[in-house]
Amino acid sequence: MSDSGTSSVDVAVLAEKLRQSQSDVREEYLAPHEYPWIVGYSGGKDSTLVLQLVFEMLLDLAPDDRKREVHVLCNDTLVESPILMAYIDSMLARLRRASQSLNLPVVVVKTTPAADQTFWVNLIGRGYPSPTRMFRWCTDRMKIAPTSAYIRSTVSSKGEVILLLGVRKAESVNRSNTIERHKNIEGTRLNPHDDLAGCLVFRPIVDFTTDEVWTLLLQRKPPWGGTHRELITLYKNAQGGECPLVIDKSQAPSCGTSSSRFGCWTCTVVEKDRSMEGFIDSGHEEMQPLMDFRDWLAVFRNERANRMVERRDGRVVFMADGVTPVAGPFTVEARQEILERLIATQDQVGSVLITADELSTIKQMWAEDAVGQARKAWKELTEMQERL
Repeated sequence: MSDSGTSSVDVAVLAEKLRQSQSDVREEYLAPHEYPWIVGYSGGKDSTLVLQLVFEMLLDLAPDDRKREVHVLCNDTLVESPILMAYIDSMLARLRRASQSLNLPVVVVKTTPAADQTFWVNLIGRGYPSPTRMFRWCTDRMKIAPTSAYIRSTVSSKGEVILLLGVRKAESVNRSNTIERHKNIEGTRLNPHDDLAGCLVFRPIVDFTTDEVWTLLLQRKPPWGGTHRELITLYKNAQGGECPLVIDKSQAPSCGTSSSRFGCWTCTVVEKDRSMEGFIDSGHEEMQPLMDFRDWLAVFRNERANRMVERRDGRVVFMADGVTPVAGPFTVEARQEILERLIATQDQVGSVLITADELSTIKQMWAEDAVGQARKAWKELTEMQERL
């Protein structure tokens, strides 16, 4: 569970980092304005530690000083790992109960993709090929858009928001470089968000190492009750880490990389889903049909017979040779086959993988596509007749 492969933690260094972080969180909360906080929560270790620091700070304040509203924002793509989502849902319920019983100004929110932008609506309805590193359409539609919409809505009603993220320099070289590019406003701990006007970003644990994060979580009980044991077990079984809450494209590489992260069970960006393999090896055999479907979909996507030549806008794009067309969306027949296999997998696992609303939207899209194809054929026939 470490960035460097060592579990060595300097106790004095960690104590000073914790003291500074606690001081920063408290001072920032007590700043002379009432712009709400939004804590990005993914269910993973880093966002959990940020959440713990915020809860501990609120409990340490006198009730009259708890004036700033804190929104705990989590995003569900609707195709998350069922094991991860079960844990997150239980955590969100626990946070709601604790906030109410402790009289804390905390609002717990879970966003989801728009009804016409879910994974299955795009894949089976529109025929988008399952995501690849070159065409990762899922991140924008399923992660960035829902969270951004909530943040913009809050900015619209409150004037400005402060977004707390559990990002750290030690996560990776890319993450460190990204953090260094986003300089804080002079004299503050905040930096403007690249894409969201009125949103300032606050990173309370930016200088912590992975070992330091785990040490704190192991040593400190969560103020919302229970322990962090379930979280630790989740990481151990998944052999990796979570895909974080993504709020801009600079964070997208964290989602769907070659690292062992647990995120969408449908993810075909990675060649092998190591986290799902880890869950299965640790005893979660109910995940096997999902992994079988994901592996099948990755192969099915690459078979040219399953893909159209024209894109949805009617264009034909050619490869560098100028002759070979780039594969377009799935054919109608391929989409039907994917849906049939998905329903069979759903029956096998005994839990909902695609909703009735998604099926209704897909049916409507198929009907519109059929009308569009009929109109195109009619137009081509008319033009042919006029040339005769």
